[in-house]
Amino acid sequence: MFDTLSDRLSGIFTKLRGKGRLTDADIDATAREIRMALLEADVALPVVKSFVAALKERARGAEVSQALNPAQQIIKIVHEELIGILGGESRRLQFAKQPPTVIMLAGLQGSGKTTLAGKLARWLKAQGHQPLLVACDLQRPNAVNQLQVLGKRVDVEVFAPQPGNGVGDPVSVARESIEHAKRTMRDIVIVDTAGRLGIDTEMMAQAAAIRDAVNPDEVIFVIDAMVGQDAVATAEAFRDGVGISGVVLSKLDGDARGGAALSVRHVTGQPILFASTGEKMEDFDVFHPDRMASRILGMGDVLTLIEQAEAAFDDQQKEKMTSKLLGGEQFTLEDFLEQLTAIRRMGPIANMLSMMPGMGQMKDQLAELDDKHFDRVAAIIRSMTPAERANSKLINGSRRLRIANGAGVTVMDVNQLLNRFVDAQKMMKQMGGAMGLPGGRRKATKSPKNKRKGTKGGNYSGGGRGGLPGMPAGMPQLPPGLDPAALQQLEGGFKPPKLDFSKIMKRDK
Repeated sequence: MFDTLSDRLSGIFTKLRGKGRLTDADIDATAREIRMALLEADVALPVVKSFVAALKERARGAEVSQALNPAQQIIKIVHEELIGILGGESRRLQFAKQPPTVIMLAGLQGSGKTTLAGKLARWLKAQGHQPLLVACDLQRPNAVNQLQVLGKRVDVEVFAPQPGNGVGDPVSVARESIEHAKRTMRDIVIVDTAGRLGIDTEMMAQAAAIRDAVNPDEVIFVIDAMVGQDAVATAEAFRDGVGISGVVLSKLDGDARGGAALSVRHVTGQPILFASTGEKMEDFDVFHPDRMASRILGMGDVLTLIEQAEAAFDDQQKEKMTSKLLGGEQFTLEDFLEQLTAIRRMGPIANMLSMMPGMGQMKDQLAELDDKHFDRVAAIIRSMTPAERANSKLINGSRRLRIANGAGVTVMDVNQLLNRFVDAQKMMKQMGGAMGLPGGRRKATKSPKNKRKGTKGGNYSGGGRGGLPGMPAGMPQLPPGLDPAALQQLEGGFKPPKLDFSKIMKRDK
């Protein structure tokens, strides 16, 4: 969503690099360009004015004038101010001292409230809670049925005594749901309310009546992140008419300019609690202002990547991979298949790679990634016998033909996978050395044909054949097995060499 804004800011910062000292004219020009970039991204004018004023004041202060690298200091200021606009720190849900905790969802029709209710219920259940979904949207056709379908999908009970479709009293349904939750030992009640295509008196009155009936601990305003300047007026209307305690941004995976996300926190004065980033039930997470600011500035989001890896890889799988690294055991195709399956559970590979620092400059390559390619790789491995997966050296010419026929691919595809897998095995060994594990780092070797073989600590890019099996040639490679502990160690202690990806892409072509 923030691609356009990220590109504009990146271009602005590029002009500052190399300058040993910033003049007042440089600061004014930079502030003017950032102002235009924010306005083009549909950020509300009051937010833009506040941001630019703070930027100018800090840029003319001692932290920049006395800095060794003023350009980097400006980037640091922009990053910190973005975090401030987005809320500073993430806030957790406020739970009632005496269950059940009541969470009321409010927003316009089409903002994604009902889908968000299902996602929130799934997330809370994963946290160890017993949520109850309440169907109080009795106006929109099939809204009750939609919530029931979502409840079944996430295995959460739905309280829906009224059929909806214009029939029933939503206030009485909301009131009865609290008693039902107490009887069935549900500790959280999520109330899905009706919306309208626009702000009107009837909708606000109904939402206020439901609020008074259930006395919610949280009133969450759900806003479509693809909405532009209208988001400001809508947020103000719900703040004044219903009273909100938090915000959820839906449809963050859209291609709109994203100004709503940068405006709603400043306008409402309430924190952004969650973000919905896709259509699947698992595309939902806590909103972290600092991580979102880093993404906007192209700095990546390694912490979220680690959290997703922790959720995708079970404890047994992590222990198995760790023991292999510690014991210096050979990484097999069976191991790789398990890791690939877990990585696929983390979502689209392009989204995952975009969280890695420096990937903003490779947006075109990321857009061309096809997840079906990874499914074909899995099919090839599944066509092998257990013995072949354990020892890839057994796979001779006739076996390769059999595997190709079984997976519905060509022998060349099988050859490419096996060739890249050899590089993956080497990289796993080098990763163990980089983290101080048995096996150590390989001695640097000199080779006129491939200078990268002389890189100390191993070649993070995965070698000349394209790195990990399944990754397109020329792309930066992920370690086979995103063990969260290994990622954290890599982030702190393993510095991959700087590579010119444009040259790699040209060579592989």
